[in-house]
Amino acid sequence: MLNMYKSISTNQLKRILIKKGFKVYKLKNKNFFKDFRSLILTSFASVVVVSIFFSLPLSSKLILDSLEKPKVIENHSKKYLEKVLSGETLITENSIDDGLDPRHLVEDIEFKKGPSKSVRIEAATLNQMFSDKNYTLDIVRSENIVKPFEVGMLPVELKQIQNTKERKELFIKIVLPLILSENNRIKRDRNTLFKILNKSINTKAEKNWLNNKFRQYGVVNKDVSTLKVRMDEIPVSLAIAQAAKETGWGTSRFAIEGNALFGQWTYSGEGIKPAGSDKNDKHKVMAFSVLKASVRAYQRNLNTHSSYKEFRKVRAIQRDNDESFNSLELANYLNSYAETGDEYTVTLKKIIQQNNLRDFDKAKILPLSKNLKGNI
Repeated sequence: MLNMYKSISTNQLKRILIKKGFKVYKLKNKNFFKDFRSLILTSFASVVVVSIFFSLPLSSKLILDSLEKPKVIENHSKKYLEKVLSGETLITENSIDDGLDPRHLVEDIEFKKGPSKSVRIEAATLNQMFSDKNYTLDIVRSENIVKPFEVGMLPVELKQIQNTKERKELFIKIVLPLILSENNRIKRDRNTLFKILNKSINTKAEKNWLNNKFRQYGVVNKDVSTLKVRMDEIPVSLAIAQAAKETGWGTSRFAIEGNALFGQWTYSGEGIKPAGSDKNDKHKVMAFSVLKASVRAYQRNLNTHSSYKEFRKVRAIQRDNDESFNSLELANYLNSYAETGDEYTVTLKKIIQQNNLRDFDKAKILPLSKNLKGNI
């Protein structure tokens, strides 16, 4: 019987079953359609989610770019400024004051080439001028104010002043304004440096100024931490003491003939040959157009030469600790300045203490008036 129904169609089988009294229903595959619809919805949702995540970074970048300021090269050194402002020290063993490019160190220093640009004024005349302007060391000590005299050359008569106190006082009154003036120049440069570092965008002029200072202080790789350590003042008392020691309180031949206050050597052929020096000695003492140029060369020397790296490090520590410069401590690191070494530093400290030179460390110089400048 089964063989009989193998060849009939579905419709024929349906009719036969109905005649036999069976009810025939058409079954719908609801689960199939339900599953198929779920698959479609899931696939669609997946595509939407993937598209959102793919486009989100691009959209965010476009939005941020539209709101962001134009890109500039930011000073890497700004982090150093933030450390200084927060009180954190910048001094480490290896992070500062490395390397030296000496090519441009003395480009802004006037060496003596031919006749001096200044006029030598007699000691008696200078004393009278200082008296007329009420410029005395007692007033400087009490008021911390210095008259802005710029004497170009030392008077020959200094060595003829028999009274030691008078000779020393005249010498100090001559060199003090010069030292303060050069310190002020460095102070202005430091202020400019930190203003530049405190800005996120620098002008072309500011970048040029910064590059010029890198060259001026022999800084390699444009390292701002090195520039910060080198571009700093020399304590007034220390500078006076060294000038006094190197010139015999203004009486040496190098000081009179070459306006050389600090006895710096040169091997370039320019300068004054020391008397009695050996024929094989090639060094000479630098000679300058005016005394102030000698002060600048001295400061540049201490601020750049590798022999005074420890001096600069201790000075930077004193500044970072918000202390006043201690010239007696700093003098300990100038043993390389003279052949006598440690004996030289002992002498410097004696000069500072015996002549109360630290009284001048807080002195301020008044602006230079045209009248005063014309008198010198």
